[in-house]
Amino acid sequence: MKAFTSTSGGQSAVSSPLPDAADEDRRHRIFAIMAASSGNLVEWFDFYVYAFSALYFAPAFFPQSNPTAQLLNTAGVFAAGFLMRPIGGWLFGRIADRVGRKTSMLISVVMMCAGSLVIACLPTYAQIGAWAPFMLLVCRLFQGLSVGGEYGTTATYMSEVALKGRRGFFSSFQYVTLIGGQLLAVMVIVALENLLTDAELKAWGWRIPFVLGAAAAVVALLLRRRLHETQSEEAKADAEAGSVAGLLRHHRAAFLTVLGYTAGGSLIFYTFTTYMQKYLVNTVHLPIRTASYVMTCALFLYMCMQPFFGALSDRIGRRSSMLLFGSLGAVATVPILTALQNTTSPVMAFVLILLALAIVSLYTSISGIVKAEMFPPEVRALGVGLAYAVANAIFGGSAEYVALGLKSLGYESAFFWYVTAMMVITFLVSLRLPRQASYLHHDP
Repeated sequence: MKAFTSTSGGQSAVSSPLPDAADEDRRHRIFAIMAASSGNLVEWFDFYVYAFSALYFAPAFFPQSNPTAQLLNTAGVFAAGFLMRPIGGWLFGRIADRVGRKTSMLISVVMMCAGSLVIACLPTYAQIGAWAPFMLLVCRLFQGLSVGGEYGTTATYMSEVALKGRRGFFSSFQYVTLIGGQLLAVMVIVALENLLTDAELKAWGWRIPFVLGAAAAVVALLLRRRLHETQSEEAKADAEAGSVAGLLRHHRAAFLTVLGYTAGGSLIFYTFTTYMQKYLVNTVHLPIRTASYVMTCALFLYMCMQPFFGALSDRIGRRSSMLLFGSLGAVATVPILTALQNTTSPVMAFVLILLALAIVSLYTSISGIVKAEMFPPEVRALGVGLAYAVANAIFGGSAEYVALGLKSLGYESAFFWYVTAMMVITFLVSLRLPRQASYLHHDP
């Protein structure tokens, strides 16, 4: 595709387009956003389909009689995938800053494809015994490495190609496709639930989504091959490009700030998305299929919210959006989860979840751009990806495991207060955000 001007601070590899070329430059930028997002969608579909199909394949790998114990084991493997994210954030961040954003995104989507394909072909516990859950764990670690690098590189790339003054709006499409990956995962499960019996789903039907994810990754790979590189040669050649030592030496405060608010953001995001389906089944006692329908509708509207909240941040500033997120999340989490715990109506459950997701949108819509604006180009992908991955590994990936563990001990409501405490921390850390972007010029 035709080269366009990078809008990130410190990059000037291509001169500004002439006025008569502005429309073409805009079209190329929009294509770049779509191509990067398509790979993001596939990666997150492959990653999340595990969580949504766990209700069906858990007995195949963990044959305990207690359903909660089975889900605890699958949640543990899900969390283990998150533990690879810091390594992926470092590895792919270094590649993106030193070699290029495009190369990093191509490698990550290939790795995710391979992980999904292997999971689809795995033998069960009944066939090979303890090797089955072990191989499942290895595949999830491989995927965790991939998705750990995907977030930081994609967030960086999209922030650099987005139009100045509308970066919040355009960057929100990272979470449009991230949530879209979740939504597609739910929709595939719902479709299979209507086409197959529960016995068929538990026997072999759960493998179908993983096959679909691997196939879709090939399409994403072809689209990403057409992307233009945004990292300048000057930034690549910087002595501290992609260096953790350089990142912490010169940008430690920014790294810790991003780490702080990502911890709360990741925890509440996974609470009301991936864990919520299990919460509706195990705690609210909705039928599995009803819970799937509720989450499908909620995730669709949540996905649609992202551009609106992203555009809002362009008007009121990223700092104001994050402060609203932290304060509203701290105030509303316990009442919403408690009300869900006591409801019997799918409609009321849907309304409550949608309310929570609207609050979470204040963060997710600008998650990538608010991080990217904190770092210069030579360590941007590393700073964004590593901070995000560490916080996700500790707080996001453990959300289901902590929630289910507390439930099994009879202290489920303690999880509500845990999320609330993390949202208070998010609010306090967000106070450290600059009123104007330090990098990427001076968007809000």
